[in-house]
Amino acid sequence: MNSPRRQRSEAPPQSYLVPTLSAVPSTLAIPLAARAWGGRRFPALDVHDGHAADALALLGDDGRRWLDDEVTVFGVLVRTALFREQARAFFARHPQGLGVSLGCGLADYFQWLDNGRNHWIDADLPEVVALRSRLALPECRRRRCRPVDLTDCDWWDRLGLASGPGAPPVLLICEGVLMYLQPEQVQALLRCFGERAPEGSQLVLDAMSWLAPGHAELNPSVRQTGAQFTWGLSRLAELTEPHPRLRLGWQYSVMEDYGFPYAQLGPLFRWFWGVPLYALYRIEAREAGLPH
Repeated sequence: MNSPRRQRSEAPPQSYLVPTLSAVPSTLAIPLAARAWGGRRFPALDVHDGHAADALALLGDDGRRWLDDEVTVFGVLVRTALFREQARAFFARHPQGLGVSLGCGLADYFQWLDNGRNHWIDADLPEVVALRSRLALPECRRRRCRPVDLTDCDWWDRLGLASGPGAPPVLLICEGVLMYLQPEQVQALLRCFGERAPEGSQLVLDAMSWLAPGHAELNPSVRQTGAQFTWGLSRLAELTEPHPRLRLGWQYSVMEDYGFPYAQLGPLFRWFWGVPLYALYRIEAREAGLPH
């Protein structure tokens, strides 16, 4: 990707946030603001989200305080486009397939992915699902919203996902979630995907490097929520080690197109440590014993 041209712009007037969510769930406002108004700062990256501004209004948030963090706005817009791209590729191969957004927040990916035949589940903690129920999203029998705690070992069954030989592949996206889980919880989630996902299923996720845990205060946006990063990737193998069926199919370093210093330090960091500072990854469920 080429570095986009940045523009200064004003966010909508009146900034006031209704504190209805606990620390980690409250981070959902950050990507909403980027999708709603970030296109004014980075026109080339505008994702044209038709519902983000309404979701922000539900929170009583005009988005102003998040937009000053241009690095995070850039990262959200890039990762949104990449998640969308990966999901569209999956549904091109499986037009009647099922997609699941784990830790969906108030995001609406189905607005971009609905092909008239596929199915979608938005899943998050009960407090987020309760808030999400107040969103005026278009009704669709092929879309559901389910409460789930990804730290519970039975989350796959709670979502009613198919498993076993002959079951159709499923797409899972997990955006802005794993960095707030404990390392053992991340490993358990990956293990569950490896054990339960039908052949050909995909899990697309974002992950920070091992430098992130304990340093959320360095992110100007996350610092305002009181949330803390608790997991970061130290080796690419961590993504596939939890189960022999897991394969790493794709990765993309998100921030290196932003410009200095990321364009210079990002490749150096990857070369020295073997992992990007922040990246998206696609993990695939394949039969054990097949080549990567």
